[in-house]
Amino acid sequence: MRQLFINPMLNKEFKLRFRSFKSFIGILCYLMAISIVVIGFIYFQSRMSMNGYFRPNESRTMFMILSFLQIILVLFITPGLTGGLISGEREKQTLSMLLTTEQSSTSIILSKLVSSVSYLLLLILSSLPIYSFVFLFGGVAPTDVLMIFGYSLFLVFVFGSIGIFFSTIIRKTIVSMVTAYGSVLVLVGGSLFLFALTMALSGVSSNGTPSTNPIAYFMAMFNPGIVLYGHFEPRMMEEILSLTGISFPLWISFIITYSILAILALFGSIWKLRPRMKTRARG
Repeated sequence: MRQLFINPMLNKEFKLRFRSFKSFIGILCYLMAISIVVIGFIYFQSRMSMNGYFRPNESRTMFMILSFLQIILVLFITPGLTGGLISGEREKQTLSMLLTTEQSSTSIILSKLVSSVSYLLLLILSSLPIYSFVFLFGGVAPTDVLMIFGYSLFLVFVFGSIGIFFSTIIRKTIVSMVTAYGSVLVLVGGSLFLFALTMALSGVSSNGTPSTNPIAYFMAMFNPGIVLYGHFEPRMMEEILSLTGISFPLWISFIITYSILAILALFGSIWKLRPRMKTRARG
């Protein structure tokens, strides 16, 4: 297990990624985007308030906006960072040399994924001082902040695994990235559209009571935004469960489903990394 994470491959990835000037530019742009949202929200809420104060319930709204913004940025950045990890090596014609080393396929895939995830982890942790603005005004518990950061890291791992899977099975980096972004669009946008459609089609039974539609539950199970909003608004989550007729917690279904997707993507990447040699049957 130690050789999987402490190896020359991982050291090289860390040096290339964290010594790059583009990495620091990326962190700067990320922090600037979040800072503009926080400062702009406080400014407009203070101007719109009658007494010019920023109230604690507005602080909770700001925290929700920050959380959704961070999730959106994670979903936008992760496919771009992981969609070309293996296909990029193939285009630079260095993958063949990499495969001739003593590093196993598992070690190569995990080293690439860990180096990319570490950069995203640095992005998320660097936003902690900005989140401290929320505590200045109250209205948010520390457990909420820990939950959001844990949720963001989980999404980074899942969509990072999906990105490296497409990078392994597709030869061209640009095609791999487009496919990775397409998978994010299908999982997030497609599930949200189908969830709204199935909820709208839910009718009323003959005895006047609302009919349940379990399909809406399975659509919501794939959407990170609905699960996150359900954490902030438990009443909305209770209403979804009552309309779908399934009482099992939605966030547990989400964690199980996305964990299975990530594990399958990682196993698929490890299995498809090395070309299979065809053996000719001896007559």
